[in-house]
Amino acid sequence: MLQSESHIAPNNRAYLYGDGCFETIKIVNGKPINIENHISRILSGAQVLHLRIPAYFSAHYFKVQIGELIHHSGHNLGGRVRLSFDRSVGGTYMPTTNEVSYTLEFIPDNTSGFTLNEKGLEVDVYNDIKKPINKLSTIKTKNGLIYVMASLDAQAKQLDDVLIQNEKRSIIESSSSNLFVVSNGVLYTPSLDEGVLAGTMRMTVINLALKTGIKVYECAIMPQHLLAADELLLTNAISGIKWIGGFRTKRYRNDMAKRLTNLLNESLIN
Repeated sequence: MLQSESHIAPNNRAYLYGDGCFETIKIVNGKPINIENHISRILSGAQVLHLRIPAYFSAHYFKVQIGELIHHSGHNLGGRVRLSFDRSVGGTYMPTTNEVSYTLEFIPDNTSGFTLNEKGLEVDVYNDIKKPINKLSTIKTKNGLIYVMASLDAQAKQLDDVLIQNEKRSIIESSSSNLFVVSNGVLYTPSLDEGVLAGTMRMTVINLALKTGIKVYECAIMPQHLLAADELLLTNAISGIKWIGGFRTKRYRNDMAKRLTNLLNESLIN
């Protein structure tokens, strides 16, 4: 639905308990980008949450629904769509049903493709809350408080973002993005076993890198690795790739960020 038409019932379980999962899908020239990976991830997340998914929920089905929503909006350029799965109304902590309802929300803008940030981001480590490693860590649930708190911490420190640690104090992601470390032309990124969100853009960047001969390794990332790195990159489905200019006193280049952004935009054409 469009924002002007949207409403949430007071007994909606996602509103009351965060009982659901979601995807944010980039729209370029009126079309959803990476739709197959987004639908695959939300269906996997729904399975973890024991939601009963109708057989017709597929990438093709939601591609059609998104197309109709964008057409109805009258805005067929850029933007993003938020697809939400919520457990249907009933019960308290113990649900009375595992049936699912879904909503689509379109937020239009005039962007086209992915643009690398001109000025590098300034970041530091978020220390107040550690992200636990469990079966919910890798999916996008409706409980995003750790990301809200991390964003508030960045704001209070006048930073562009902060880096979140897991319970083992490994650095795994930022308040809204996956993390890549570049050292000697090689990409390093935390593995899903570290509790990192299984980002669709993370997957895309890994595949693009491997396809073009760039080595990628999944491993634990500690603060000392950031200080020894040549570049730090953040990735998410909407922004694509952003480069970090500074972590404390350390400064970074953006050569790999530029290369990957070009590859990402070329993949939209092919």
